[in-house]
Amino acid sequence: MRTILGPMGMLVEGVWKDVPRDTAATGGAFVRPESAFRDRVREPQAGRYRLYVSKSCPWAHRTLVVRALKGLEKAIAVSYAEPTMGENGWKFPEGFLYELYAQATPHYSGRVTVPVLWDEAERRIVNNESADIIRMLNREFDALARRKAPDLCPEKLKKEIDWLNERIYRTVNNGVYRAGFATAQDKYEQAVTELFRTLDWLEQRLGDGNKRRKWLCGAAFTEADVRLFTTLVRFDAVYYSHFKCNLRRLVDYPKLWRYVRRIYALPAVSMTVDMAQIKDHYYRSMKSINPTQIVPKGPLLDFSLR
Repeated sequence: MRTILGPMGMLVEGVWKDVPRDTAATGGAFVRPESAFRDRVREPQAGRYRLYVSKSCPWAHRTLVVRALKGLEKAIAVSYAEPTMGENGWKFPEGFLYELYAQATPHYSGRVTVPVLWDEAERRIVNNESADIIRMLNREFDALARRKAPDLCPEKLKKEIDWLNERIYRTVNNGVYRAGFATAQDKYEQAVTELFRTLDWLEQRLGDGNKRRKWLCGAAFTEADVRLFTTLVRFDAVYYSHFKCNLRRLVDYPKLWRYVRRIYALPAVSMTVDMAQIKDHYYRSMKSINPTQIVPKGPLLDFSLR
């Protein structure tokens, strides 16, 4: 059986084409392609770099959270995509994102994704991998960061952070997509089982008796918390229903629910969350999952701490 997830365009030798995702080769499993641009910043100057993001995308959202926590709003500009993705992909005030990719690499073949860290001086895509970008924002822009901005990946915690990131990426961050985009029952059930096994484990990790942790690494708020937050903040509004991740809601996990609200309450973080755009994107852009494009009114979520 050949199942298409579309429409989903891509660049082929620098030309935009309608090439939907075909899950036949993977037996119905969703497989995320690797990011193609993995360079580093060269001179971290104010005004030189720009982020191309969507407020709806959890991967791009990571970069907005780190930019806010480090106080880099004036140093690094941001261009925001329209919430709904059409047949030409992400659209920005400057044009479509695929045009930027083609400008940077004229014969590029591959998917066109956010976030993008763009070098205005050299007119190039520095990086389109969120994991790389947030580490660059954390460390390589220190001279431009707010005084006493947190170090989100201290060397003494790096091994633990990397270990947490690997499991959370595979089973939670990408796990919700593996469930939502699966086109075979067994692949869907495998993804959902692994997702909730990790959520159960995280709930226990945050409330483990005398070792109760405020954050994933204990007393220190790190990039592991940022990476988990951008998935969890979308969970009940989108992934629970739209991606069929409905064994339990996030609000059914007392410690995880309070954990997400603590992050939301951090300075400037709430300003990076746009639930209306998040819901518009998922329910209106993914027509293979929601053909009517009707956006549900609920659930009613209150992220404030009480």
